Amino acid sequence: MISAFIEKKLREARYKLLEDGTYFGEVSSLQGVWANAKKLEICRAQLQEILEDWLVLKLRDGDRIPG
Repeated sequence: MISAFIEKKLREARYKLLEDGTYFGEVSSLQGVWANAKKLEICRAQLQEILEDWLVLKLRDGDRIPG
């Protein structure tokens, strides 16, 4: 269930190349879930880690998790 949520949200992620040559990725439906890195693959990995941390905090605090 948790893995399915993470996979679903990562499929929704959008990435863009910024003017400074770095990549920005975000899951816009989840406030605060974004990453920025020099390479796209690093940005993707960071975004997944941030999403996992975000989810753990939501579960720990008993907050509502948007679908």
